[in-house]
Amino acid sequence: MLAAMLNTSCIALPNVPSNPGAARSARAATRSVRVVTRIFGRPVRTTTPAALSLDGPESLSGEARYTTLEVGDFAKLDLGRTARTGLPEVVWGPGKTPDQIAKIMLALRDRQSAVMATRVDPDVYERIRAIEPSIEYDAFARVCTLAGAPDAPSTPVVRGILAVLTAGTADLAVAEEAAITARLMGIEDVRLIADVGVAGLQRLLSRLDEVREADVVMVVAGMDGALPSVCAGLVDAPVIAVPTSVGYGAAMGGLSPLMATLNSCATGVTVVNIDNGFGATMSAIKMLRAAERLGKKFS
Repeated sequence: MLAAMLNTSCIALPNVPSNPGAARSARAATRSVRVVTRIFGRPVRTTTPAALSLDGPESLSGEARYTTLEVGDFAKLDLGRTARTGLPEVVWGPGKTPDQIAKIMLALRDRQSAVMATRVDPDVYERIRAIEPSIEYDAFARVCTLAGAPDAPSTPVVRGILAVLTAGTADLAVAEEAAITARLMGIEDVRLIADVGVAGLQRLLSRLDEVREADVVMVVAGMDGALPSVCAGLVDAPVIAVPTSVGYGAAMGGLSPLMATLNSCATGVTVVNIDNGFGATMSAIKMLRAAERLGKKFS
């Protein structure tokens, strides 16, 4: 129904040149892109991206919440996602060319301070860096990041402590993706606690006081996927389980720990998809923000 009511169009971005000076010109050009929102087929407002910075009265309008921006002929960026959900658009790397990833990230830079692309392989990043050298990369987590423009809306601080636990060292890449996402999205206190799996339970118990300080506990585990259940039986904070694809044949690429966490005997375990550290962090952010809103409401 909403799709039928809302129809948004805009002028495609020009190709982004490969040198930084020209890239700045291209970014300046994106500020002049006209974004037109239509309701029931009739134009109701024409605004510039500056008016859609999501931090002023204009951004709170119904039109701004459903505005898109076309990048070339391959992407339609959801400019209203932050206004609707509190979380910005993020680039999924696989399936996109280096040129597409770079152009999308540059288009987002003027509109949000947290710009990232996930699951980017090292060889892909090398080609991205040749297009836009300012895009940074964490090879272990396979995450690209780009600082927002000076006039881009700042990322709100997310109050609270997020503990990210891993069952084994092999789970660290997924945990690092989660931790990088958390810091970029505004969580200032992120605590990574590695290699505390159930094969040596004393390792977890020795850090239990630190784990109990967290407001949300994320547990990244492959193989038997037992650690999230153990943690949920020891803490009163929400526990988010991230099953990973780590394990021998019967782990079935993460399906075994996924099923184990979904069938947890410990109550209140939230489970995300296999290897989805990014998605787990987004869930944690919403939990922490909900807790802050409740605290203000009843204080």
